[in-house]
Order: sequence, then C-alpha cells, then structure tokens
Amino acid sequence: MFKRRERRTVLRTVVEAFWPKGGWGRAFSYVRHRLRRLPDPPHKISRGIAAGVISTFSPFFGFHFLTAFIVGWILRGNILAAMLTTFVGNPLTFPFIVTMNLRLGSWILGDAPAHSKHYGVIDAFIGAIGDLWHNFLAAFTSAHADWQNLANFYHEVFLPYLVGGLINGILLSVVAYYTMLPILVAYQNRRKGRFKERLEKLRLKRATRADEPGDPL
Repeated sequence: MFKRRERRTVLRTVVEAFWPKGGWGRAFSYVRHRLRRLPDPPHKISRGIAAGVISTFSPFFGFHFLTAFIVGWILRGNILAAMLTTFVGNPLTFPFIVTMNLRLGSWILGDAPAHSKHYGVIDAFIGAIGDLWHNFLAAFTSAHADWQNLANFYHEVFLPYLVGGLINGILLSVVAYYTMLPILVAYQNRRKGRFKERLEKLRLKRATRADEPGDPL
C-alpha cells in the first residue's frame, strides 16, 4: 500500500541524495513551510531548530536524526523541528561543515588538520574501518588485533571534528535560535490575526442573515 509505484534504481537514489527531485530550492521551501506551521510556541520550535543545527555539526554521521531527537528532548524543544533542521547538513553543505570543524578542532587541540598530513580524512576513515573488520576476524582466527589506524582516526579526525563541531554547532545554533524566534513570532501572530479576521467575517455574515426578515408565507 505504501510502496512506490516505480522502484528507484541505485543510480537514481544516489543522484537524488545529491540533487533531490524538484531541486534543493523546493526541498528547502518544504522544510521551511513545515517549520512555520508547527503547532508549538515559537520559543519551543526555535529550540528544536537549534538542536537540529547542533546535531548537524556532530561527527555521528548516520545518526543525526537520533542525535537531534536526543538534543531536542534535552533542550525541551520541538522534536520534529529538530529532526527537520538536520536538512542543513546535506551533500552540498557537508564539505564546508567538515572543513570548518576539522580546522577549528585541530587549531584548538594544537595539531595540524588531517588533510595536511601524510593521509587525508577519507584514508583515515578507510583505515579505521579496515581495523574494525580485521580485529573482528582476529577474534575468530589466530591473527593479532591492530588498533593503530583506528587510533590515528580518533586522534586526527574524530576528536578534532568533535571539538570543532561542538563549538561551531553551539555558536550557529544560538544564531539560528535568535534569528528564527522573531520570525516565528511574527508569522504566528499574523496567522492568528488572519484567523480572527475570518472569524469576525463569519460572525458578521451570520448576524446579517439573522437580521434579514423571513420569507412571507
């Protein structure tokens, strides 16, 4: 019942991950529309947006929805707003987010960024995955476990990204909160005004009908 009429191919799925159907402009408009029409008070929605921004800058790729849910719950913000705001992190923005986080985190920790060393971020990630797989097999064979690549990934990529992402995420989440709060307040006030205007028109229309004389029999 809820299946797609046409199954998406692997190529189409990959393409739409970088360029969704209708373009990023349409996707952004959809998220903005959903955020504005959430039923919670503006301050609670703004907290959710802030939680989503913080989660987007975290190094827990693949778990940003879960991270947004947890942070949104801690901040007592709107959970749906937090999860929708993770849209900020997408294939077009992640290269800039990763660079910002790694550079700031490496600078704070007093270390050179991973991409300026003998191997880059992707190589470090591949090496860490290789260590995990090798050590998993070592548990069932006579091979010796080796954690060197995983340790390099933690110290040169994950930790700087975590530190830089935490600072960038907090700063930008504060900006997002104080930017969205007045916008949401104005939108909800305008929406309430329109609702009251429609209600008054309806009452006036009913009163006019009640004052009209009945048809003579």
